[in-house]
Amino acid sequence: MSSTNGSRTIPQYDVVIIGAGLGGIGAGVALRGVGVENFLIIDKWGRVGGTWFANTYPGVAVDVPSPVYNFSFQQRSNWSRFFAPGHEIQRYAEEVVDRQGLRDKLRLGCGAVGAAFDEAADLWRIRTEHGDEITARFTIGAVGGLEVPQTPDIPGIDEYAGKIMHSARWDHSYDYRGQRVAVIGTGATALQVIPELAKSVAQLTVYQRRAIWIGPKLDFPMGPALNSVLNFPPLQKTVRFVGNVGVNAGLGAGLALSSYPRLTGAAIGIGEIALKGYLFSQVRDRELRRKLTPDYRLGCKRPSVSNVYFKTFTRSHVELDTTPIARFTSTGIVTADGAEREFDMVLCATGFRVMEKGATPAYPIYGRGGIELGEFWDTNRYQAYQGVSVPGFPNAFLVIGPYAYAPGSYIPLIESTSAHAARVIAETRRRGATRVEVRQVPHDRYFARMDERAKRTHLFTQGCVTSNTYYINYQGDGAAFRPSTQLEMYWENRHFPLNDYSYSTTRPRAATQDDALATTS
Repeated sequence: MSSTNGSRTIPQYDVVIIGAGLGGIGAGVALRGVGVENFLIIDKWGRVGGTWFANTYPGVAVDVPSPVYNFSFQQRSNWSRFFAPGHEIQRYAEEVVDRQGLRDKLRLGCGAVGAAFDEAADLWRIRTEHGDEITARFTIGAVGGLEVPQTPDIPGIDEYAGKIMHSARWDHSYDYRGQRVAVIGTGATALQVIPELAKSVAQLTVYQRRAIWIGPKLDFPMGPALNSVLNFPPLQKTVRFVGNVGVNAGLGAGLALSSYPRLTGAAIGIGEIALKGYLFSQVRDRELRRKLTPDYRLGCKRPSVSNVYFKTFTRSHVELDTTPIARFTSTGIVTADGAEREFDMVLCATGFRVMEKGATPAYPIYGRGGIELGEFWDTNRYQAYQGVSVPGFPNAFLVIGPYAYAPGSYIPLIESTSAHAARVIAETRRRGATRVEVRQVPHDRYFARMDERAKRTHLFTQGCVTSNTYYINYQGDGAAFRPSTQLEMYWENRHFPLNDYSYSTTRPRAATQDDALATTS
């Protein structure tokens, strides 16, 4: 609901943040930093944490060192391990909410199912799963990229009578101990959950389409002594800075060196030799090693780390099957060679739908002129200025939009894009305006720059297109990542020209020369 004052409609909130994961929490802190207090954070889940609340499969853990995986404004040193388990990250989210005073800004168990911009009143009308409406002058979409589970499209899957679940929706009421279990997928989630399942199931069969590049995991218990040392603020900040630089270099080196293809190729080649050496140290069986060796270049997909994944496949009750799955039966799975196996449980560790129509955004969003964001992206390709703003969608911002994420820890991304959104909202309020929208020309300039850079990276030049990487979407674009360093991401989101946006009041916005010159990419 909203109230009316003369010819103006006054929204309930200045800002509604959709999503109470680390992205939504970071956005709330950023708003507080620019003096905005009348905001609400909504989320479909009953607790904060987003991905870290939803994903509770056995073995779930962060794949970025714990001392790095925290906000700059609230660093945490009390971790059980160097790579913390998922429940500790969710607990950290709760701690940030409490220390930053955001608890009374939350409305949990209240998911958004749609949003539409009211052009007459310059506000957003957000429909919730309960059938009510929330109005806000601005919205910040903080629904993470790993939100909509990817269910495998395999014939007969609905006929399977055993237990089937997706790793992102773990059913803790089911006891898999002593059962015959199948896992479909060998990505980042699978390499965490497979060793855990192997500890207690009777038989484990893993169906692999493509192997994953894996390095050793330098994990260890943190302990009271080390946590106390890291609790010293100057050291804590130094460790976080150096760690972020290292993670960014490790995950984004190919992107940063994209202008030097020979150097990129050499660096990737050296990395592949090292990781193949690690595989050899773990698995001596030549045929098994062949199956576990990726058939695509290092960097096409996000590499991961594990000390136990490879060795799991050397256990007598664990089998790695690389034959394509043909279909499900009521009792199990049939592969393309005609072999049929029966299972009590099938786990789909098949990831998420990223930058796909119907998944990004996860619900319909209608902007100026009634254009729907998912339809716009499907027609015009995924794009957003600095990964934050899209022309035609006034007063709306994204925390994780197209071309937002420079590979590394997600925390610097959240702080960067949240600062961007807060800066624009603060400037709009300072000017006394009720509508703000990114101008077409700077938006298109950014999109063209990112697209041109992305197409020069190893993802497009060294055979990654056929690797089924989520970094390249169904349109053939690298919209899921920003081909830059995190330093550039940090700087540009805080120092972009404020006049890259247009500001107006509730009266209809007149066409500008900027709009007339623009063309839709």
